[in-house]
Amino acid sequence: MYIPNFIIPDLLLLLFPFIVIGSRLFCTDRSKVPWRIANIGFILIFILLNLIPLASGAGRFFITNWHIDDFGVLMREVLMVSAILGIWLAKDYFDHSGDGKPAMHQIAEFIGTVAFATFGGFTVVSACDLLTFFLGLEIATIPMYALAAWNKRDQYGSEAATKYILMGSVATAFELFGFSYLYGFAGSIHFEAIQQAVAAGTSPLLWIAVLFLFAGIGFKLTLFPFYTWAPDVYEGAPTPVTAILSVTSKATAIAFLVVLVFGPLAPIQEQVAPFIALLAGTTLFVGNLGALKQFRLRRFMAYSSIAQAGYIMVALLGPAATAKTAIIYYLFVYAVSNYLAFFIFGIIGHHREETFDSLRGLSKQKPMLAIALAVAMFSLAGIPPLAGFFGKFHLFFSGASTGHYGIVTFAVLNNVLALYYYLQLIKSAWIDETDDHLNPLRMTKRQRGVIGLLTVAVIVLGVLPFLSDNIFAGFTF
Repeated sequence: MYIPNFIIPDLLLLLFPFIVIGSRLFCTDRSKVPWRIANIGFILIFILLNLIPLASGAGRFFITNWHIDDFGVLMREVLMVSAILGIWLAKDYFDHSGDGKPAMHQIAEFIGTVAFATFGGFTVVSACDLLTFFLGLEIATIPMYALAAWNKRDQYGSEAATKYILMGSVATAFELFGFSYLYGFAGSIHFEAIQQAVAAGTSPLLWIAVLFLFAGIGFKLTLFPFYTWAPDVYEGAPTPVTAILSVTSKATAIAFLVVLVFGPLAPIQEQVAPFIALLAGTTLFVGNLGALKQFRLRRFMAYSSIAQAGYIMVALLGPAATAKTAIIYYLFVYAVSNYLAFFIFGIIGHHREETFDSLRGLSKQKPMLAIALAVAMFSLAGIPPLAGFFGKFHLFFSGASTGHYGIVTFAVLNNVLALYYYLQLIKSAWIDETDDHLNPLRMTKRQRGVIGLLTVAVIVLGVLPFLSDNIFAGFTF
């Protein structure tokens, strides 16, 4: 059977877990070899994705119901960036203990689980029917349950995974209810037929379906009021899992909403817009408010992630092309900035407790780390000229382009609130006096290289306006 070039990255990623896990049978060093294979494989898949020629219009199909368009290709690249950075961060936690927890084991299986979660995201953006759509979301979610409890000797990880599984199961039930009502309304599971039915007229069945679907995805995207699991899971899971969860899971969830809102539900986007605006506003406000009270680094990042979900939701109020462009670009920026923060927190956690106080005097002890931390926090806060500013500008522009000035103004004002709590971290690192009782920090060459690379990436994406403004020039979603 002829296999087109654009499907090769998907097939490689599907086979990749078996290759990595199988490599353990033929090597003596069961830690380094799978990790090196993963590096080569993930980077190769990312390169192949960049070589796929973008096709404007409806995209391309494989076996009738596997759809690959420009948005799908770019979302795949976001997911692969997260997978690559995730295994880079995780390597140290398999070499020695961190976060006050014992070292992790079975790195090959860990990498395979990350690959399966990433493939679930690939499936979501390729779906043409409700069945594939649901399976993709679950393939992306179920491995996350295992990752959260990966360190079996850590009771907090087990507790976090239990909460995550229970809340995720409720979310899955909501999604299935939503899909069943949507099928009952349209009489078909195919997106094209559903869109035609929605365009022909609405009914209570449709609105019940919309309500259940938004409630279900709200759990995974940490939207208000479905976010309560996030702080505990972010705190209890291993640090690399928390980083992967904050980027990969969020990217998959927002991709789900993009496909849903601009696909089957496109004819009623204007009617759904007030609901989206309400979710966006309450989510970013609650996330920013919750972050103000935190003193532990990962709980702080949990509330930061909740607020970021609210900002991303603002873009869904705009037209399809503008919204997709803004969301893709912001996810790239968010992934780089977020992983930069987690790499720094990981180094802190290997030698100290993961709290704000552990950052005291960082600028005097490790100036490179302090600079990188400032860059990451200012980018997440949306301060020019860093990449986060241009990312949020695109999100707000998308919402404003359809006249939703109220929620955009509210989001901008909340961004001022966000700046305050991001400055608290920078204050600890740059202004507070050094605590002589803190353990000294040490970095490996690989950690220095990755932190330097991510810092430069955040700066370059913001400093080069032509790259920020035209990164998707010519793409037609």
